[in-house]
Amino acid sequence: MLRLVSWNINGIRSPLQGVRCEEPSSCSAMAMGRILDKLDADIVCLQETKVTRDVLTEPLAIIEGYNSYFSFSRNRSGYSGVATFCKDSATPVAAEEGLSGLLSTQNGDVGCYGNMDDFTQEELRALDSEGRALLTQHKICTWEGKEKTLTLINVYCPHADPGKPERLTFKMRFYRLLQIRAEALLAAGRYWKPVQQGFLELVLGAQSCVRTHWEGCGIFVFASSSAYFFVLFPFPQECFEEDPGRKWMDGLLSNLGCESGSHMGPFIDSYRCFQPKQKGAFTCWSTVSGARHLNYGSRLDYVLGDRTLVIDTFQSSFLLPEVMGSDHCPVGAVLSVSSVPAKQCPPLCTCFLPEFAGTQLKILRFLVHFKQDPVFKQSALQPSNQTQVHMRQNKARVRSTRSRPSKTGSSRGQKNLMSYFQPSSSGPQTSNLDLPSLGTLITPKTSEEDVMANVVEGQAKASEAKDEKEIRTSFWKSLLGGPSPMPLCGGHREPCVMRTVKKPGPNLGRHFYMCARPQGPPTDPSSRCNFFLWSRPS
Repeated sequence: MLRLVSWNINGIRSPLQGVRCEEPSSCSAMAMGRILDKLDADIVCLQETKVTRDVLTEPLAIIEGYNSYFSFSRNRSGYSGVATFCKDSATPVAAEEGLSGLLSTQNGDVGCYGNMDDFTQEELRALDSEGRALLTQHKICTWEGKEKTLTLINVYCPHADPGKPERLTFKMRFYRLLQIRAEALLAAGRYWKPVQQGFLELVLGAQSCVRTHWEGCGIFVFASSSAYFFVLFPFPQECFEEDPGRKWMDGLLSNLGCESGSHMGPFIDSYRCFQPKQKGAFTCWSTVSGARHLNYGSRLDYVLGDRTLVIDTFQSSFLLPEVMGSDHCPVGAVLSVSSVPAKQCPPLCTCFLPEFAGTQLKILRFLVHFKQDPVFKQSALQPSNQTQVHMRQNKARVRSTRSRPSKTGSSRGQKNLMSYFQPSSSGPQTSNLDLPSLGTLITPKTSEEDVMANVVEGQAKASEAKDEKEIRTSFWKSLLGGPSPMPLCGGHREPCVMRTVKKPGPNLGRHFYMCARPQGPPTDPSSRCNFFLWSRPS
């Protein structure tokens, strides 16, 4: 059996934050190893790793028992990125970064790029510069004993910000490039058929193509007779009505149902093939509203595959909502095939990166031979006459500015120690002062009335000081009384939570109150109510 898992991890270091260890390096390696062991998959595809090569550490990249492959964003740090971890028993025969082929090294690449004449070189580099695609090719053996090729594409599709129309263009061009590469890979094995209009019953309910508002994105699989094509990607979330990405997906996928008489499109959603009527099958939840607590989210991660591959080799397709660590949950599938590992990892493997290869770098690599100009060399060794004149003038100026000790009242040389014990002539003369006699220092005895008067006066002063302190305390309490108590929501009569408007507009930065309960279905009385109240400016 071959088990594949895809997970939008929302930062590869996020699930490791709760792990504590004396040695951070071994801690990261152990934590990442535990994550992979918990997923229990032969191939794990991660999206939105949010690491670049300069911050990737060896404990995250080199895990015992696995070989890993990374695609990094080349424009922004902490953004996008995908990674594929393969067990040593599922080592790929080829691996490649990007969809266009411009990032390929011509050694150990997957190949089959298709006709990309519609794209300029600059556009292709821009589409591959965000680290959104990673291809691995595996040898597998079916239950019939036939050896076939499985091409897996780990893709993190771009999000189209409504306020940035250029991102929508970027997203659609990325989809077009993905489709061209998929068609080329299938055509290379003569297993591609013309794409027919499909009826996608699922939602790519984020920023891609969806048919309903309760599902979302994920793993994508292509296949046919003896060559299989597998793509893993999660789609971000956005409005699905009349979405160009949804229309593109409709043309790429067939309708649900694994029956032979159903609509014959090249790709289908494997989860809906096995669970066509399962409700609440969400893979992404809002962390701000706490919607995961009531399972109120979207299915943004899919296992989509070639119809022949899904029908012939898929045993199950599943979700793992119990796995925490991200706002997405893992999704995956089990194939009734066995992996045939390659004898050696492809050159893209992270174990071959110079920083992880274990080879010591010579210090000569950090030194550059500097060729000095003969004229400059001579001038540096032998200063000119003008320079020598300036140096002499500076030395003379320094000698003239040095402070010289005065000859009056002192002699050159070291002072005698007894000179510090002689009386100072400028000090005050105390020899003629009359000291008081002992009798005048004796305090006379006071009467009992004087003692009582002093006690009463002391008590009055203490009372006045206490009153003054209370006045000051009450004043500062009124001035620094803290925030006013939270209002109660109308649905549950519970304290609200304050939020801030972050959307650009006239209300940007304003505070408001809303129900503190997690978001859920409107029919659920335990979910958040519709209470809303603007906060008064202080």
